[in-house]
Amino acid sequence: MTSTPLTGPHDLVEAAGHPHGGGNMKPHYDERLANEDLAPLRKQKWSSYNIFAFWMSDVHSVGGYVTAGSLFALGLQSWQVLVALIAGIVIVQVFANLVAKPSQKTGVPYPVINRVVFGIRGANIPAIIRGLIAIAWYGVQTFLAAESLNIVFLKFVPGSAALLDVSFAGLSALGWISYAILWTAQFLLFWNGMEVIRRFIDWAGPAVYLVMIVLAVYLVSQAGIENISFTLSTTQLDFWASIPVMFAAIALVVAYFSGPMLNFGDFARYGKSFAAVKKGNFWGLPINFLFFSLLTVITASATVPVFGELLTDPIATVERIDTPFAILLGGLTFVTATVGINIVANFISPAFDFSNVAPKKISWRAGGMIAAVGSTFLMPWNWYSNSDAIHYSLGVLGALIGPLFGILIAGYYFAARQRVNVDAMFTMDAAGPY
Repeated sequence: MTSTPLTGPHDLVEAAGHPHGGGNMKPHYDERLANEDLAPLRKQKWSSYNIFAFWMSDVHSVGGYVTAGSLFALGLQSWQVLVALIAGIVIVQVFANLVAKPSQKTGVPYPVINRVVFGIRGANIPAIIRGLIAIAWYGVQTFLAAESLNIVFLKFVPGSAALLDVSFAGLSALGWISYAILWTAQFLLFWNGMEVIRRFIDWAGPAVYLVMIVLAVYLVSQAGIENISFTLSTTQLDFWASIPVMFAAIALVVAYFSGPMLNFGDFARYGKSFAAVKKGNFWGLPINFLFFSLLTVITASATVPVFGELLTDPIATVERIDTPFAILLGGLTFVTATVGINIVANFISPAFDFSNVAPKKISWRAGGMIAAVGSTFLMPWNWYSNSDAIHYSLGVLGALIGPLFGILIAGYYFAARQRVNVDAMFTMDAAGPY
């Protein structure tokens, strides 16, 4: 005797070849508030290494390298830049742990846990704000990855140089081709779901480290270690004048990571335990970032004796080496690095945000597509092209994200006292607590 199996919406999604979101959709959850992506996870199985790899993908990017390098433009010495980088990342670690706990304990993403703080419908306010920020940042990172791909084309497809003379909306034809290739690659990676993304970031972070180490060793060997100078700033500040500038640099580091920091709950929800998440944060932030910062400072310092000028852009550094293998390896590696941070920081989170607005109509994948398409219309190549633009962009980012972070922390740790009724976050019952 056989019984008729029970079916649900997720079965239809799986039958179409798309894995569902892994959420435990209970019968009494209101469809206006829940879908397979937003509901509490059935299984939480990310290890400390997975969290460590998440931060490696965030740190090891062209944007991270350029941001670190841009601190030299403030008039700081190399040791001051290094101190600012480390102080900033320790602050980020503390904040990331605070953001992680509510999502890891409940198994829900950022926009859902905000229902405890803002109310069932009010939670759409921070979700939409965060989603719009991610759209802008997604475009920036895709553009930076496209710049890496450009140098590969220019080296191995000589005829592609002619495409630089044709432009549309401020971007060359070659730039558009590289941007489209990277846009499509990220979309395909995202479309295959969180498990594929987890495997990608587990591999991408260490791969970038290897190339960064090789690049640093090569440049130091070319320069001669005795010719490496850590006095790189073109403007010199005395000690007391440098103090407020160092605080500004620390703030820029925190601002740069404010997006991933606020988004971290979307990933911490997959952690097998809060202890595993904290361990991953420790190795992925202060330890990992210290080593990355040292590599950045050493590599930037070595460009002065090797090329006769300070280069704080790893793409430009690889291009100047002018060795086919170096350009191919470096270009593709920095493409990989930037795709990694873009997926984890600027694709997944807005997907949850926009899905939260209308769970029945907007799936996680549809939410991600809204972010990806919207980023192109912002044309980031027209406004993210110099140190001043970077600092201004990060300042605006921090000003928007700071209040969202503060309200979440105050709401969960002080107002709710870390107690959450998970099922109540998925009901429209007027008598419910949220």
